[in-house]
Amino acid sequence: MSWASSEIVSVFVFLLPGFVAAAVFYSLSSYPKPNEFGQVVQVLVFTMVGQIIALSVQQLTILLGASRPWPTTLEIIVPTISAVMFALIVVYASNNDTLHRLFRRLRFTRETSYSSEWYSSFAENPNCYIVLHLKDRRRLYGWPEEWPSRPEQGHFRIIEGEWLDADASDAQNYSQDNNKREFFVIIVSVEDVKMVEFIDMENLTETME
Repeated sequence: MSWASSEIVSVFVFLLPGFVAAAVFYSLSSYPKPNEFGQVVQVLVFTMVGQIIALSVQQLTILLGASRPWPTTLEIIVPTISAVMFALIVVYASNNDTLHRLFRRLRFTRETSYSSEWYSSFAENPNCYIVLHLKDRRRLYGWPEEWPSRPEQGHFRIIEGEWLDADASDAQNYSQDNNKREFFVIIVSVEDVKMVEFIDMENLTETME
């Protein structure tokens, strides 16, 4: 029994970098967690990358003249830090469409790094105001301070919110004097939203002029 316990502890210590890196990845990205098998594969990938980097660093220290082997604490800390750094690189590439943008230019793919078309639309229009077309046919205009990463759950946090006048044209609604407007903050459930419209105010102003 003690042998089994020690083996379990050794496996857990070996996989610890992968668990920590996977937790960092999902806490900083919009990707939903896959099934159990997918999570195990990702933990193994992060673990192997962390262990390979740590082994390379260890070999480098030996070449530089280090004669003592690493203590147990370093054998845990260095792979974990390496795996977390790799996870941060993957998060950055995923959240900024880095690799897929390059592959699109090379005509290898038409896909993006984003988790969905929903997330891609918001990520690619960071300077736009939005109009939420609600299921009860009302329209809410404002700045999306926060928005849900997925279309099936979450809330919009709209600042400078304003209900649009159904009897006025869009140009009249958007061009009203800000001093005459009554702005407010409102939280809207994504379940109440039928459609999202992105409004580029700079282009709209130029068009109206």
